[in-house]
Amino acid sequence: MTGKRTITIIGGGVIGLTSAYALIREGHNVTLIERREDVGQEASFANGGQLSYRYVSPLADAGIARDALGWLFRPNSPISLRLKADPSQWRWLLAFLFACNRQTNRRNAGVLLDLALNGQTELQTYREEGLRDFLWRRPGKLVLYRNATTFHKATKSVSDPQRQRALSPSECTDVEPTFAGLRGQIAGGIFSPEDEVANCFLFCEALRDALAATPNFRLIHGNATLTAGPKNRCAVLLDGKPFETDLVVLAAGIASRKLARPLGIDLPLYGLKGYSLTTRPSPGLVPSVSVTDYDNRVVYAGLGGRLRVAAMVDIGAQDTHLNPKRLGELRALVNETLPGALGQGDDTPWAGLRPATPTGVPIINRTRYDNLLLNVGHGALGFTLSVGSALRLKEIVAGCDSRTIS
Repeated sequence: MTGKRTITIIGGGVIGLTSAYALIREGHNVTLIERREDVGQEASFANGGQLSYRYVSPLADAGIARDALGWLFRPNSPISLRLKADPSQWRWLLAFLFACNRQTNRRNAGVLLDLALNGQTELQTYREEGLRDFLWRRPGKLVLYRNATTFHKATKSVSDPQRQRALSPSECTDVEPTFAGLRGQIAGGIFSPEDEVANCFLFCEALRDALAATPNFRLIHGNATLTAGPKNRCAVLLDGKPFETDLVVLAAGIASRKLARPLGIDLPLYGLKGYSLTTRPSPGLVPSVSVTDYDNRVVYAGLGGRLRVAAMVDIGAQDTHLNPKRLGELRALVNETLPGALGQGDDTPWAGLRPATPTGVPIINRTRYDNLLLNVGHGALGFTLSVGSALRLKEIVAGCDSRTIS
């Protein structure tokens, strides 16, 4: 597949928009179809805000199944599981368990690290060329460990030893004084000084506006569906009517699973529900550094004077309803960890479904249909992996590399 093409991307979240941006830069004609009234309205809207390029180890790892059992029976658990009579859930969970070993985790972490670091370099290029106004900063990322054994293991398995360093409890609070109250509760931390933060929704808007300024791009709001067509090709229907295009890129997050089913493609995606809170506390309670409380799986990011807190993995939740119990648990964790940060109940809550594969590795690939490509399954790392995934997609469109990534 070479030369300028007419490409239709289904999905206007951060994955679809970065895909469009990378392909526009290659000179292709791109149409982006988004079912919502604006871009970035679902999993991209109020995520954790971390661009944690050097902390991309998949959730599936040795011991995680045992740890998860402990989480399931404790209050304020970072993971909840609601089993359903749903074959897709059971298949996903079984595949997840098969991936929970150290060898698989390390192999997949290497794939994710490569995507992430390539994306970080490319995002710098985008910024130098004028993509702005999405609250980007490079303050570094600090992962705090409360358990000494977990911290020791973390020091032995950092993804980028030349750019990450282990810190003592006092060094952790020197790096981020906002968390000084935790000094007696933490065993240590891993600091990645080159990691970044930004507002994913504003990034989506910046991409939308930059794309709109190019003559070979158009954004259409409508409902796209896919059907099998002749000659080993799929066809796009826009609001029920045929839509002509050379290539199709499916990048619709968790909705990709439903869109692919009429084609006989069963995508191994499951929605991992997560929550966030956004508030504007006093300046002294907004961390400069991006912080992850590892044992509680809570992330903290300062975004333009606001504090974004994100957490929770609800397996089995199938909608974005704001669960009062889970939000209450998250608020309790934040109030215990960073007293006063949430003010007097004036935080803005949000929930989204993160489209995850069992292995944690996204599917960026051709399909058995000659004109259909996939860019799906980024889980909680969608923002971090978005630009790198778009680069990988661009290579596939160009026909430069016939390898698959998952």
